[in-house]
Amino acid sequence: MATPTACARHILVKTREEAERIKKRIAIGGDFGKLAKQFSICPSGKKGGDLGEFRKGMMVKQFDTVVFTKPVLTVHGPIQTKFGYHLIETIYRND
Repeated sequence: MATPTACARHILVKTREEAERIKKRIAIGGDFGKLAKQFSICPSGKKGGDLGEFRKGMMVKQFDTVVFTKPVLTVHGPIQTKFGYHLIETIYRND
């Protein structure tokens, strides 16, 4: 059986408070990609937070859990990992 894959984008910041402020901006119509370019400390921020397609198990556990179990096309978080706080949006998933 093939390993599930998904495509996601995220915004990574240092504090929960910053992640919550950005999430509120998205909720009132802020553009996820533009906010990722502006605030994300991950190199993917330059691409609007786009991580491309990846297999289950390639990301840290907390990130993987969100991408492979939570509803797609919904912004989830803040999710804490060893890297900081993420806002995560799964674009699609192939289970």
